[in-house]
Amino acid sequence: MLLLRLLRARLRPYRPQLTLVVLLQFIGTMAALYLPSLNADIIDSGVATGDTGYITRTGMVMLAVSLVQILCSAAAVYVGARTAMSFGRDLRAAVFHRVGTFSSREVQLVGASSLITRTTNDVQQVQMLVLMTATMMVAAPIMMVGGVLMAMREDLGLSWLLAVCVPMLFLAVGFVISRMIPGFRLMQTRIDSVNRILREQITGIRVVRAFVREPYETRRFGRANDDLTQVAISTGRWMATMFPTVMLILNVSSVAVLWFGGHRVDDGSMQVGALTAFLAYLVQILMAVMMATFMLVMVPRASVCADRIVEVLDTETSVEPPAEPVTSLDGRGELELRGVRLTYPGADEPVLRDVSFTAHPGQTTAVIGSTGAGKTTLVSLVPRLFDVTGGAVHVDGVDVRALDPQLLWSRIGLVPQKAFLFTGTVASNLRYGKPDATEAEMWEALEIAQARDFVEAMPGGLDAPITQGGTNVSGGQRQRLAIARALIRRPAIYLFDDSFSALDLATDARLRAALAPVTTESTVVVVAQRVSTIIDADQILVLEDGEVVGRGTHDELLGTCSTYQEIVRSQLTAEAA
Repeated sequence: MLLLRLLRARLRPYRPQLTLVVLLQFIGTMAALYLPSLNADIIDSGVATGDTGYITRTGMVMLAVSLVQILCSAAAVYVGARTAMSFGRDLRAAVFHRVGTFSSREVQLVGASSLITRTTNDVQQVQMLVLMTATMMVAAPIMMVGGVLMAMREDLGLSWLLAVCVPMLFLAVGFVISRMIPGFRLMQTRIDSVNRILREQITGIRVVRAFVREPYETRRFGRANDDLTQVAISTGRWMATMFPTVMLILNVSSVAVLWFGGHRVDDGSMQVGALTAFLAYLVQILMAVMMATFMLVMVPRASVCADRIVEVLDTETSVEPPAEPVTSLDGRGELELRGVRLTYPGADEPVLRDVSFTAHPGQTTAVIGSTGAGKTTLVSLVPRLFDVTGGAVHVDGVDVRALDPQLLWSRIGLVPQKAFLFTGTVASNLRYGKPDATEAEMWEALEIAQARDFVEAMPGGLDAPITQGGTNVSGGQRQRLAIARALIRRPAIYLFDDSFSALDLATDARLRAALAPVTTESTVVVVAQRVSTIIDADQILVLEDGEVVGRGTHDELLGTCSTYQEIVRSQLTAEAA
């Protein structure tokens, strides 16, 4: 069972605390089990005989035992709660760090919304199981076994009732739980669906409003919400039957004890105090079963959540770090692709096939092609967002799969196709590129990226707030801030993945002119849709269906590559061409 495997592995550092919890719960439970016996002695040896001194002395002992029970139970809950919270913290961190190692392939496979649910809701369910185990489940078996022994010590003649009541309760609870497990499993899947739809709607709210699709999206969310509600109600109904069932058996058992015990008291086989103690022990036994029942309600859902968490923790990234990484490079950032081929798992055709080229420092290599030609995928191979399935990618003569990941990433400045900014300020986003960047360096990078003017106009300048995803700035401003973030680290290799698409032609031209002196000693790879962006590139690669169908300068390709000619004709007039 994956739940047990997860708990064994992740609770191992907390063995001393868990041992202390068990010890405290044992002492507290034994104290609670001793109280009915003392109460029986007071009734039979004190009240029945009128011995006030005995009642006082035994009462003081009961108070002392009660104090021990309270202190031990409180301490057990405190230690158990701290252990459970620490376990949850560690488990969330483990899932987060594992997801951090995933390539784009694994993230797409599991789904972003599901990963969020697994890191939050699923971990919380397992954490609650640990908490309730430490505070309730540990005491339940001790109370159950101890209660049976103490009840038999009071009167063996009524012990047959225990053999009837306890199994009956277990059978009833087991039946209800067997009906709840499929519901809990389906509930987590439905929660994933609600999270996915809500995330899409929040991210795409502008598109929803632009196309007046609020009613449709409301219905779509309503359907997912209703599906989750139906499963939750169905499962909740079964859960709701559990406690009345437990209480019914508890009350019927109490009546049976009083009925049969009353006859034994009447014929002198049993004393009143013993009957009172037996009834108290029966209630404690059934309460222990009820506590175990409460835990068993949580186990199915926690088990489902543990399966999903372990699935993430056991998922190995397709981009594995090298066993003996190369930790230093002597070159200036020469990039070479040798016969690169990439096929996604389960795909019939490769996305890239036999792609080879060399990008030298001080030169600009441009990649152009139609939508779906594989341009972004090609750029993603350099920082190992994906790994090639054939051929190799080399940086300064070393296969990127043999490089230390930190060394590789430190030499690359990537501006992705979809410019993404993090919640914070302009400065905090720029410092993603260089954590110790000075204000002067940030302003310089902003000036090169043609972003200085609008940042200076923002309230606070470098300290101006940026919302999640950079939604409080325009698309062109996001792109320029992303470019500045890459520029500030002065990498050996610049990867611009269609990073100028949101810029007007004038800004595009000024930015490229400002970039030229900064990148004279760096390798620059530019993916673009506009011919005007790459017209001055030292080398242009034309991609079509994952293959290089043209290579050369702008003028050379105009005479040799029909695909490039079509792209040019679609964008430029014959005179401009």
